[in-house]
Amino acid sequence: MRIALIGTRGPGHYGGFETCVAEVAPRLAALDNDVTVYARSWSPARHWRHPDVRVVSLPSVRSKHLDTISHTTVSAVHARFARRPDVAIVFGVGNSPVAWLLRRAGVPVVLNVDGLDRARAKWGKYAQRYLHWAERRAPSACDVLLTDALTIQRYYRDAYGVESTFIPYGSPSGPIETHTALDTFGLQPGGYILYVSRLEPENNAHVAIAAYQRSGVELPLVIVGAATYDTRYEESLHRLAGPGVRFTGFVFGEGYAELQSHAALYLQCTEVGGTHPALVEAMGYGNAIVALDTPEHREVLGDAGHYYRDEAELAVELKRLGDDANSRRVLAASASRRAHEQYSWNVVAEAYADACHGALAHRR
Repeated sequence: MRIALIGTRGPGHYGGFETCVAEVAPRLAALDNDVTVYARSWSPARHWRHPDVRVVSLPSVRSKHLDTISHTTVSAVHARFARRPDVAIVFGVGNSPVAWLLRRAGVPVVLNVDGLDRARAKWGKYAQRYLHWAERRAPSACDVLLTDALTIQRYYRDAYGVESTFIPYGSPSGPIETHTALDTFGLQPGGYILYVSRLEPENNAHVAIAAYQRSGVELPLVIVGAATYDTRYEESLHRLAGPGVRFTGFVFGEGYAELQSHAALYLQCTEVGGTHPALVEAMGYGNAIVALDTPEHREVLGDAGHYYRDEAELAVELKRLGDDANSRRVLAASASRRAHEQYSWNVVAEAYADACHGALAHRR
């Protein structure tokens, strides 16, 4: 098949969709498919290279509300007229109108809706209304609807009476030994607590920082991530943080893998969305994990981690596990086993290929 992957910044390690594209696209090509990935002309992803994957860089309107939809629209037009794919994989529920147009133009579509994007605090009321509208139209905008969490699959079934195909996120195969990034940030292997996320309110970095300072744990707290457009929340975090908190900004590629591989403890504080890629990655890299108690996190982590419900409980967990290396080792081994048993990029890529075949068959 000729397969086009549309709707992300491109293949890379900015976020979950971008990592998914970087992992899945080469594997789809290895399954004897002709694969094209669309990247934004301002994104470092445009420089990503693989001998079997074509990367097409196109412009976008670079603003918080128009970046994604403008680039997806331009990419869809290019895909339709420059190199018509047999199937398009479109990422993001906000892109469902463009997916609908592609489908109307005769291109079978697989649409990955991710989580409930409209619930993110970064969106104002008009953006939330648009995303809710796009969510309602997602089932009719595609031939195969994808969800990456069973909780989101149930949501679409209950809210809209539609079935979706569940394809989870993949995990790395294990930790890496190098630690150049740690040297850069003045960290010791096994000597820090790690938090990874875009710095947006619903990802609760402020809770992580407040609980850390309340806990009295001696390990430094490393905050990996930054704000993409509006920096006011990120600035508030810097004002909140004490001397034990270190901000690295975005870290990608090998540096990110190193930080994940050598943490003493990993925090997952996000409250919106389906399967969070950083959580699956933390499991695959062999981390002891403390996560906010949500159905989505329990679905992914199971009994291979500890959970908290509020700042006070998180502070207790930080102190307990921060002072108990043996308990951390037990949790890390459990998380690693679960990741390797349930989250394989090879299996994920084969599932995407099956979804593409399903979309193609649906149109015949």
